[in-house]
Amino acid sequence: MAVASALGMVPALDAYAEEDEKTLHIAPIVVTGTRTLQNSFDLPIAIDVVKQEDIQNGQLQMTLSESLIRVPGITAQNRTQQAQDPQISSRGFGSRSSFGVRGVRVYVDGIPLTMPDGQGQPGVVDLSAIKSIEVLRGPFSALYGNSSGGVIQMFTEDAPKTPEIGGTVMFGSYNTKRQVINAAGIADGVEYLLNGSNFESDGYRDNSESDKQQATAKFKFNISEDTKLTTLINWFDQDAQDPLGLDRARAFSNPSSAVPAATNANTRVSRSHTQIGFNLEHTLNANNKISFIPYIGNRENEQILPFNAAGTNARTSTISRDFYGTDLRWDNIGEIAGHTYNISLGVNYGKSSDDRLDINTQVGGLPANAINRDEENISTNYDRYFQGKISATETVDIHAGLRRTKVNLRVKDNFTTAGGFGDNSGTVSYEKTTPVIGATWKVTPTVNLYANYGKGFETPTFIEAAYNSTTSGATPNLNLKPSTSENFEIGSKAFITDNTQANITFFLVKTDDEIITSSTDVANRSVFANANKTVRKGIELSLDSNFDHNISTYFSYTLLNAKFDSDFTGVNGTINSGNRIPGTYNSQIYAEIAWQYEPLGFHTAFEGRHNSKVYVNDLNNDSAPSYTVFNLRAGFEQSLAHWQFKEYLRIENMFDKEFIGSVRVNDYGNQRYFEPGADRNYLLGLSAAYKF
Repeated sequence: MAVASALGMVPALDAYAEEDEKTLHIAPIVVTGTRTLQNSFDLPIAIDVVKQEDIQNGQLQMTLSESLIRVPGITAQNRTQQAQDPQISSRGFGSRSSFGVRGVRVYVDGIPLTMPDGQGQPGVVDLSAIKSIEVLRGPFSALYGNSSGGVIQMFTEDAPKTPEIGGTVMFGSYNTKRQVINAAGIADGVEYLLNGSNFESDGYRDNSESDKQQATAKFKFNISEDTKLTTLINWFDQDAQDPLGLDRARAFSNPSSAVPAATNANTRVSRSHTQIGFNLEHTLNANNKISFIPYIGNRENEQILPFNAAGTNARTSTISRDFYGTDLRWDNIGEIAGHTYNISLGVNYGKSSDDRLDINTQVGGLPANAINRDEENISTNYDRYFQGKISATETVDIHAGLRRTKVNLRVKDNFTTAGGFGDNSGTVSYEKTTPVIGATWKVTPTVNLYANYGKGFETPTFIEAAYNSTTSGATPNLNLKPSTSENFEIGSKAFITDNTQANITFFLVKTDDEIITSSTDVANRSVFANANKTVRKGIELSLDSNFDHNISTYFSYTLLNAKFDSDFTGVNGTINSGNRIPGTYNSQIYAEIAWQYEPLGFHTAFEGRHNSKVYVNDLNNDSAPSYTVFNLRAGFEQSLAHWQFKEYLRIENMFDKEFIGSVRVNDYGNQRYFEPGADRNYLLGLSAAYKF
């Protein structure tokens, strides 16, 4: 069984019966969910691992949506443009997000990519350097703090014992190009990983040209047998045009187009991000270990947005962010009265400070320079948490945890001089304790049943607290309340045959004070409010099989009934009890059949994906239709002396289906709800690596 460091995870094979290569009976070792290395099969949580081959083989490796579409319970929609992060939600949490990822906490090697207010930027990480992704849903997500309807944790590759260098080039539709270079190994006792990439594309839609450069550097210093220090550096620089959403008429008649507001205003984004994090691990003895994880970074973001339908009026929004934080944790394992246990006790602090400036830079098609917003947005969190497991009997494990979260949002208004709207400074604090408890019953060596319960807590982000109205002179909306939830989950994990593993989960989530979009205007300003009650219930199922002749299959299914559970009257009308939460799909299916022919180093897979109809606003008076698309990937691998070569081809949407790939939720002001998926397109990749 492989063992991973706290800053990495090796998909270990836990063999119950490895009689031959066709016997599946494997479950990965995971760290997300419990913070200690444990077999996912024995945990009372819904957690899946996306392996390196599923992240990289036949993939562009530019957005998380490429990898996460196979995970049940997760909605990962590709916007077919690079100006916005992919639309990612977990059991409906995060479905309303228009910018970035919210409602789902994102990490890389234990270092958060989610700010204290709940906004996340997964695009920081180059997927070419990632070896696995752990995806946690359900009650135990709350132990990661505010806005954790789910947790996505990426793990970078470990350095090989033998140094190697490599490179990859990719070519695809819409004049897409990507180049990757990498080097990894061990030098003077220091393990290193270096990865750099360049991406360029004209994009499927008009006004969607983009380019992005990224770099990742990871160094692991083995200071002593008991002390290790890992350093992770992530950097990127990006320019991308934003085609915006389309109204219904354009979306279904000319899906590759962009609205005049986008082309006339040349809507676009320029951003850069630099982050460095450390993980210092010290083993005190066989039973105790401490981990110290500090991080610091800077993010610059400039976005051009229209504020009329013609695009003759435009504003520039800039955000300069400095952020830092730390996590200090003590891990203890032992035995009490013959019962084994492990516990983790920690404290977490984070701070993000945004200098935000909004300027009307174009009025009537002519240059302008009128400030309408100049402020500092400061968010902090201070959390304490406890989590542990005890083996109550030989067949029953009990897991429990508790987290105390305090989040502060502070607005410091600098636009108080002539032309301003008075001093709109203000502060608000949110505080909550979120407990969780769960148990696993090991019915047989190949069948586990589990159940858990927990409470959740989701504060407004600064995007949601930005405005209390869409009129001129709007002030920050610091009266928004956090939403709170109760989460119930039961499930089973089983090896139903020697070659098939099945996971099934039933869940129920009841939420009070759900944060929803109350109104929007043509300037892309949104006002948020607290609805009364919502409920989410559903089923997640996955089947993973290996057969004779190197044939394998994978199937995942999600049934999600996410709806309002009480009436709510807003600016745009009454949201009726029973309305579906927009951006959530009632059913999602992913299926794959793969085959390898080892004598030729050949591998191929046929993928299918189905999403049901989705409503685009809380009123449920418009929707995007269901769709089913199919993809094909194939490739060869060769080894020659110290060299390894790979060639692969991917055909996406191979039957050229017209469909809506994602929706912009509650865009009442513009009615531009729809982001069409790309037509049939291809990707060709070539790579070479040399091992010394």
